[in-house]
Amino acid sequence: MKKFLYLLFPLISFGFSSDEKAITSSSDEIFENTVWVDSLMETLSSDQKIAQLFMVAAYSNKTQKHQDEILDLIENYQIGGLMFMQGGPVRQLRLINQYQSSSNVPLMIAQDAEWGLSMRVDSTMRFPWQMSLGAIQNVDLVYQMGLEIAEQCKRLGVHINFAPVVDVNSNPENPIINNRSFGEDPLRVAEMSSAYMSGLQDGGVMACAKHFPGHGDTDSDSHKTLPTVAHSRERLDSIDLVPFVKLIDEGIGSIMVAHLHVPQLDSTDSLASSLSDKVVAKLLKEEMNFKGLVVTDALNMKGVSQFFEPGEVDLKALLAGNDVLLFAEDVPVAIQKIKEAIKNKKISQKEIDGRCRKILMAKQWLGLDMLQPIVEEGVYEDLVNDKAHTLNRSLVKNSITLLQNENQSLPLKHLDTLNIAAVCIGERTETFAKTLSNYAKVDVYYLSEEHTQEEREKLLQKLLAYNLVIASVHKSNANAWKSYHIHQDTDIFLQTLGIQSKVILTVFANPYSLSDLLITYLFDGLIIAYQNSEYAQSYAAQAIFGGIGVNGKLPVSTKHFSVGKGLNTSKIRLAYTTPQDVGISSSSLHRVDSIVEASIKDEAMPGCQIFAIKDGSVFYNKSFGYHTYKKERKVINSDIYDIASVTKVAATVPSLMKLYEDKKIDLDKTLGDYIAMSDTSNKKNMIIREVLAHQAGLAAWIPFYKQTINEDNQLRDTLYSASYSDSFSVEVAKGIYLNNEYVDSIFQQVVDSDLREDKNYKYSDLGYYFFKKMIEEIQATSLDTFVAQNFYDKLGMSTLTYLPKKKHKLDRIVPTEFDYYFRSQLLQGDVHDMGAAMQGGVGGHAGLFSNANDLGIMMQMYLQKGEYADERYFKPKTVKEFTKYQFKKDENRRGLGFDKPILEGEGGPACDCEPSDAAFGHSGFTGTLVWADPEEDFVYIFLSNRVHPTADNKKLIESDVRTNIMHVFYDAIRTNNQ
Repeated sequence: MKKFLYLLFPLISFGFSSDEKAITSSSDEIFENTVWVDSLMETLSSDQKIAQLFMVAAYSNKTQKHQDEILDLIENYQIGGLMFMQGGPVRQLRLINQYQSSSNVPLMIAQDAEWGLSMRVDSTMRFPWQMSLGAIQNVDLVYQMGLEIAEQCKRLGVHINFAPVVDVNSNPENPIINNRSFGEDPLRVAEMSSAYMSGLQDGGVMACAKHFPGHGDTDSDSHKTLPTVAHSRERLDSIDLVPFVKLIDEGIGSIMVAHLHVPQLDSTDSLASSLSDKVVAKLLKEEMNFKGLVVTDALNMKGVSQFFEPGEVDLKALLAGNDVLLFAEDVPVAIQKIKEAIKNKKISQKEIDGRCRKILMAKQWLGLDMLQPIVEEGVYEDLVNDKAHTLNRSLVKNSITLLQNENQSLPLKHLDTLNIAAVCIGERTETFAKTLSNYAKVDVYYLSEEHTQEEREKLLQKLLAYNLVIASVHKSNANAWKSYHIHQDTDIFLQTLGIQSKVILTVFANPYSLSDLLITYLFDGLIIAYQNSEYAQSYAAQAIFGGIGVNGKLPVSTKHFSVGKGLNTSKIRLAYTTPQDVGISSSSLHRVDSIVEASIKDEAMPGCQIFAIKDGSVFYNKSFGYHTYKKERKVINSDIYDIASVTKVAATVPSLMKLYEDKKIDLDKTLGDYIAMSDTSNKKNMIIREVLAHQAGLAAWIPFYKQTINEDNQLRDTLYSASYSDSFSVEVAKGIYLNNEYVDSIFQQVVDSDLREDKNYKYSDLGYYFFKKMIEEIQATSLDTFVAQNFYDKLGMSTLTYLPKKKHKLDRIVPTEFDYYFRSQLLQGDVHDMGAAMQGGVGGHAGLFSNANDLGIMMQMYLQKGEYADERYFKPKTVKEFTKYQFKKDENRRGLGFDKPILEGEGGPACDCEPSDAAFGHSGFTGTLVWADPEEDFVYIFLSNRVHPTADNKKLIESDVRTNIMHVFYDAIRTNNQ
């Protein structure tokens, strides 16, 4: 760490003379080279030396009149610095350049950037408030935040950050500190403050600890009045002053003195600590031996301005021992008052010179002796950058704190037993609920904080239908001073809900808000997320399901919980994050977007979903385009696609894997061992392993539908009905019902079909008609029921399903082809594949629908060797057996049902980027692809409806869109691994 004091002021000592009570310097030697400072001191007049002590408030969102006033103070008085308040980054940058170019002595620029520049500057990044940071156990993250904020400050020409706030917040009703404090434990506040300070000063920006001697135990705002801190000196030493002692010892560059009345330190009536020589000169400078810059809190605040006129208050602050007079309201008057004080020997010119020199040395340390204009180009990109976002997410993620976890309810498990509702109370928000829905089916309700009894009772009645309610309270995230209190109506609702239901409660607010709850033991789980930011909502939802582990600790005490409380959990499911969080540059993935956008423009598909996982974290989850070329409905991540032949590895293959593990089938036995067929059937002796590897001689497919239409391409009325009945119960599509008996005919046609003369590899759907029958007869249940009960429901996958129209609104289901040759309608929610349709929508080879997220979960379970969310679905050796090459020596790339990386001289589902031999996946006719590579810990999902409006459109296939995108992902991952 750049210990500012030790570098800048190692030989300076200050003390009051008995007669003048003036600060004097015993040595001017600070740097080995003081030529720059020496030369400036020689050129400055006595008035200009006084002016160097002033730091004036500047705005980049005010009129030209304000700018002219600032220029006047710079050009005609040579003030020392500016504190920028509200405005925008480019406007502030331009003004700083203008002001610096107008000043003979470089200006020291300061800003309140406690949670980053966004505290004062729009369009910039907001890091968490210090109360949120106080929950983080990895202190290095706070140091890294300090470094990042320093970079951003320097990029905008800011030299001093008025941070960290080192006040120990021991008063829950503190109206002005509260969220801005690291907490109530003085040692913890000191540790976190030290990390923040070190990051800033290692980054070349001066830190400023505030508000001395401690603003943490006040119930009033010094902006509006003069708060009194009536503690004993012992209490001040053991609590409030502890962080200041540590930071002084570690070399903090500046300290801001608060407008507080502290009778134990100075009993003078209505005298603020900032104006007290006993507090500033004697306590801070002499007793605590602080050698850095002492900065007043803003001198326009009512804590001092209500007692003294402009100019008078500046003089009193100066006489008290302050070096920098902040937010002076009338600099000319103040300079005149100070000159009169020199004349009247209340302060000496030598003392003024010493403080001026001290400020100039600080400017040299800050690099102002080599000041260059700030470059405007790229400022937005530099201030809002990927590295900073990654750090910001990490800060929020590590702050999430679990306070109650009855019966180890969190993270949630056994999702097949849960019927979940989410109730979001307060500010309307969607991120929390949307993230919850990534893990399970969740019905969402919204409730205002101040609701009527009728509204409350009506919602409570609805919630009786659920066995788990995830409730959340969302308070304003606009600024750190907004009220955190939970309304009584909300508490009544939550208490009543806790009595009638199992409840997981998350509070997106200051932790003191928990004291507004009558009791908390009714809740099975209780999470404090500190702020209502998008990141906090996302990570809190992930914590509930185990997408992230939790290790935050409460930084303050509440009515129900003591400081330091916090339970730990582990990650058990997918996390949802960004490329940067898994070490991938987002710029390396721009090519994915370009490929997709070009394909949509070329009408290779109307739209698509793309989903990618690395190391158990979803880093890419985007939807593109529209449902159809009419562009009436955009594709969103929750939309559902017909996944065609991906059904094989998402339904039939896992079913066979379970039967294999349960020793109900043997892969090296024949179809005839499990399915009744005549002795003369040429399918009876087919080996199951060979059928799964598409090496059994079966034909590719059979167009069963052609036998059910007449010469005019009309459906035969003996086989079809326009309405449902006991005899016509097989729904093929909207308004089309097939005769029940014809399903057996379909299977018999497969049994009777001709075989190819050779048994080389050839892809075939027909084996999956046998597998479906085998699974259903062995398990005595339908295939769709079996997979739902054994896999989908347990994994929490609400969209991966057969017969989606029965479970989801039609407008969520993306249409496929306009089937003019068979069903004479646009297919939406009915399976595209004709053979699966003629089985009522449930085929072994086709029929499943899903969004990319749910398929990603399924493939991640395979990738994790059959385990997901602490539940084992398959043994690792089973997954290995089914996903390995079966007949590679025969130039067959297939596993057992799964497709594999291409072999030399052939096509396939994988790119030519040399995936590992362990990789596996499958593609689908409608324009879908799933892929997993265990060696790269990587999953890739691509869903589209390229068959819309007709399956004749093969542009997606011909241009290798799916595999080209896969190639981009592999390149990005491998670049990161290098």
